[in-house]
Amino acid sequence: MKVGIVGLGLIGGSLALDLKASGFAKKVVGVDSDPENAAKALELGLVKEVRPFREAAAASDMLILAIPSGAIAGAVRGALDLAAPGATVTDMGSTKRGICAAAAGHPRRKQFVASHPMAGTEDSGPSAALRGLFAGKVAVICEAEKSGAAHVARVSAMYSALGMRLIRMKPGEHDLHAAYVSHLSHISSFVLANTVLAKETDETAIFDLAGGGFESTVRLAKSSPETWASIFLQNRANVLRAVEDYIEHLCDFHRAIRNGSGPEMKALMANANRIRPVLGAMRSGGKRRAAAGKKVGRGRKER
Repeated sequence: MKVGIVGLGLIGGSLALDLKASGFAKKVVGVDSDPENAAKALELGLVKEVRPFREAAAASDMLILAIPSGAIAGAVRGALDLAAPGATVTDMGSTKRGICAAAAGHPRRKQFVASHPMAGTEDSGPSAALRGLFAGKVAVICEAEKSGAAHVARVSAMYSALGMRLIRMKPGEHDLHAAYVSHLSHISSFVLANTVLAKETDETAIFDLAGGGFESTVRLAKSSPETWASIFLQNRANVLRAVEDYIEHLCDFHRAIRNGSGPEMKALMANANRIRPVLGAMRSGGKRRAAAGKKVGRGRKER
């Protein structure tokens, strides 16, 4: 399988590493509009060659768009125009409605599979690429019924090789859920960081007092502004809805504290504690899927 990856940052670079290691890709060709990113990806060995978009698209059995969601919506039709007959085009976009709408009606629509691997870190760029980033995580495929069966099977096989669990959703359903479980987490982290930085001008005090809880909660505030501004705008209606709901629940805490109501505060926190078994199930399921992914990787290498 010859794979072309457009965008050699965290997601694209990690894909390049894992698709080669799993044996899914016989050859990986990179594409990146930033010369520094391209050079760094070559230096780090993420890919062995970087080509222009047109050349990579024409030479690939699978072309993966691993660039920001807003850019994917503008690039997907061009990718389908340039892809070889029978080649598969897929994307890694964090939003799906706009991307699916952009692909709609294209003569080669069946060659496109809209997807989203729910994996990542707060870091960005080629240096952030990690082996095993996707293992144990969930990958979403949208509008599979509008894609050719062979192309859906090819993308499904790719995610299985990465050790991911596959689910299918409608684009609007995906974007709504992503707004709450992913996009809102990032906004909360950005807001917390800004709140602390505005109040605490003494950075030494922050370092001295900040424990593991603060660090884990604010970690996502290190994420790329360019990437996340694009995501928030692409999913604007759902993100606004999630933020409004968050503000409502934050006001519940504000009211309980202002009123000095211990029982109300305890009730709010007890309700929040109901997330514990959900997170436990996620962790245990992730460990099982990661182990399965390693077995798949070893099997492919042995063949």
